[in-house]
Amino acid sequence: MFAIAIHGGAGTLSRDEMSAKQEKQYRAALDESLDAGYTVLTDGGSSLDASVAAVRVLEDNPLFNAGRGAVLNRDGVAELDASLMDGRTLSAGAVSGLQHIKNPIDLAKRVMEKTPHVMLIGVGAEEFARTQGIEMVPNEYFRTPARQSQLERSLRGAVLRENELQAFGTVGAVALDQKGDLAAATSTGGMTGKRWGRVGDSPIIGAGTYANNQSCAVSATGHGEYFIRTVVAHDICAQVEYLKIPLAQAVDNVLNGKMKKLGGNGGVIAIDPQGGIVLEFNSEGMFRGVRTSQGRHEVAIYRE
Repeated sequence: MFAIAIHGGAGTLSRDEMSAKQEKQYRAALDESLDAGYTVLTDGGSSLDASVAAVRVLEDNPLFNAGRGAVLNRDGVAELDASLMDGRTLSAGAVSGLQHIKNPIDLAKRVMEKTPHVMLIGVGAEEFARTQGIEMVPNEYFRTPARQSQLERSLRGAVLRENELQAFGTVGAVALDQKGDLAAATSTGGMTGKRWGRVGDSPIIGAGTYANNQSCAVSATGHGEYFIRTVVAHDICAQVEYLKIPLAQAVDNVLNGKMKKLGGNGGVIAIDPQGGIVLEFNSEGMFRGVRTSQGRHEVAIYRE
């Protein structure tokens, strides 16, 4: 048994505003990401490499708030975050505040593999990237017309609704490989108009990303401040490991229980060592997909 699940963010456009053309584009992008990760697993690759491959595809697609389509901060600059974790070894890598790294998830993986650290930020992270030959691009590479328009409306004082993807286009993947190892990866551009070097949950191990072969692997998307305060990803895995409860119950306890009580919303994807998969959200929708060696293959946006 091996499997992969992905998300492209919670808080989608409402059904009334999602055109047939847009829906087709999003579904095609999710399928492309699934195919990239699943191919790695089929070839006997690791869950970590599969998760990275799936996330990289989404980072390269301007539809999502990660990599190429990242939202812009108050100064019109894209600042990118990413993290990943290996459930077998509990090794992890994270990066934050990047402005010139084409695929932040690649740099997060290099931090895990080539340094004694877990997180590198800003200028230092990009200095390390140069020593590793990581592909770098001008910040303008990330600036799409849609994200520029979102920022301009925000600066004019227009109300940007959460389901306009200004905050919730974060991408992620979780996987179980043929050896039974779990992994998780997450990447984001953060929130439109963010200031003062704001960092959300995506690069924080235990909040937006966590993986442990003894319990589960989780990647989160949503209002990062709430995911940090409730340590969503780790809490889900801890409940599975210590309370011995099903993954779906643990997800519900955290996402629709204590986090929602605080006012936070978003979603998570999670997978356990038996290949059980949960894709849950408390917003109108979440871009998501699953593919397993047992024949399950689906992508979805709303509750269908």
